Amino acid sequence: MELKLKDEDAAFRQEVRQFLQENLDESVSRLVRLGYGVPKPVQDEWTRTLNARGWAAPNWPVEVGGTGWSMVRRHLFELEMKSHHAPELQGFGFSMVGPAIIKYGTEEQKQHYLPKILNAEISWCQGYSEPQAGSDLAAVRTRALIDGDDYIVTGSKIWTSAAEHADHIFALVRTNPDVKKQLGITFLLIEMDRPGITVEPLIAFNGKRLWNQVFFEEVRVPRNQRLGEENQGWTVAKNLLGNERLLVSRVAENRRILSCIQEVMQEQSTRGIKVDADQELRLNQLKISLEALDATALRLLSAFDHGGTIGAEPSMLKLRGSQLVQEMDRMLFDLIGYYGLPVDSQMLAEEAEPVGPDYCDRVANGLFHHRGYTIAGGSSEIQHNIIAQAVLGL
Repeated sequence: MELKLKDEDAAFRQEVRQFLQENLDESVSRLVRLGYGVPKPVQDEWTRTLNARGWAAPNWPVEVGGTGWSMVRRHLFELEMKSHHAPELQGFGFSMVGPAIIKYGTEEQKQHYLPKILNAEISWCQGYSEPQAGSDLAAVRTRALIDGDDYIVTGSKIWTSAAEHADHIFALVRTNPDVKKQLGITFLLIEMDRPGITVEPLIAFNGKRLWNQVFFEEVRVPRNQRLGEENQGWTVAKNLLGNERLLVSRVAENRRILSCIQEVMQEQSTRGIKVDADQELRLNQLKISLEALDATALRLLSAFDHGGTIGAEPSMLKLRGSQLVQEMDRMLFDLIGYYGLPVDSQMLAEEAEPVGPDYCDRVANGLFHHRGYTIAGGSSEIQHNIIAQAVLGL
């Protein structure tokens, strides 16, 4: 693969940059850059802006509102979005349940759900993990008993991000306990306002509501809200990953944090805080690692776009990309020094101001939150085993 972009890809990248410069509000970009996140109405409005341009669903087929982009272009698009600190879209809808509906849904389901996802009229959370079924998702116990045209769902889901905002949940439920555990699972699409559903917050150690536990107490769900065949939900769930496993390098996120590091160094220079030789060396090492990661990601994505078969190599991207985020975070935290110690302003009264310069606020929160990157999506230990066995043949 040539590391130089094709002319048409370079032109596409410039087109995305121009669009972001013209359409992304600076106040929204600032919220993302400083790690505050954006309110759901702002995220929804940005989704509609992208949808109007035809760019809300890069991984969907063109015939259902997607872009039809190659994997390389999707990579470039994500790089520009992160580099300009654009809000992320609702991944549960666009990257997970949307593609599953496209592949397994009935025509009625596609016509009902897909336009609403594209235009931010519906939001989702994921009902996979349970208190006794985390890494082993096939061990789910939330049961769904058939009662005429309905399922009666009872059980609970845990670590359910965004459940407090979602109006729908896609959930794995057990419909047959008497077969091999992977074969007795069904995939349901459930409205969150159905009687019997309760959402309870799970608070992280930084005081933020990052997750929830969702309880189902004899919740009645029409059987026509099943996605795919009954007892074949495990197949649907596995397919959600699809080719998304290739886009696990976190190159875009690393470039975003790198830009924050460089901004802090520049800001501190104007304040008379000198950057020493060790910090310059550390920054250059991070840059080199990031360029190597980006080149490796582009090599694999380009090979896939040209019909090549990609095996376990993405595990290398996931492993190094998540580690590099943590290394970037650590340098950013070290740069701001004592300003990283106070509680973030969002934890205080709404009128509270950051203790130090605004670029210091939320740095500690990001550092601690991203510690989970080497666990989520397959821990680093698992990635090492995959690389050893499937890539190196050990």
